[in-house]
Amino acid sequence: MLRNGCIHPDIMAALALCGHGDKILIADGNYPLAQKSGDARKVYLGLTAGHPTVTEVLEALQAEINVEAAVVMDPADGTEPAIFDEFRRLLPGVQLDKLGRYEYYAACQEPGVRLAIATGEQRVFANLLITVGVA
Repeated sequence: MLRNGCIHPDIMAALALCGHGDKILIADGNYPLAQKSGDARKVYLGLTAGHPTVTEVLEALQAEINVEAAVVMDPADGTEPAIFDEFRRLLPGVQLDKLGRYEYYAACQEPGVRLAIATGEQRVFANLLITVGVA
C-alpha cells in the first residue's frame, strides 16, 4: 500500500508511462474533459464541488514528477485569474504560458497529452497543462 504522495492507481499507472516532454492536463470542474482531452487517459477525480482543487492535484503530482513547463487558458477579457499567482507560487522558476480558449483546447488534444484529470475545482480558468521534466 502506497502511503506517500499520490496513491490513485490510475494516475500512478499513467505517470509511470510518462517520459520527458509528455503532458498532463489538470482541469477544473467546468472543463469539457471528455471532448477536449484527445486520447489522454482520463481520470475523473472530482468528489464534491470544490474538491479536490487543481492546486491540490498539482501538489500531489509534484511529489512524483518534475514540471518543466506550464500552460494556462487566458481569459479573453484581459484579466488574470487569481489562481495564476497560486500556480506561480507552486511552480517556482516555471513560466506560465498563456493560450486563448480554443488554442488551449487544441493543445490539450495533442497526442503528447498522456493524462487528463478532472477535479472538483470551482475557480474559473483553473486549468493547467503541465509538461513532465527530467527526473
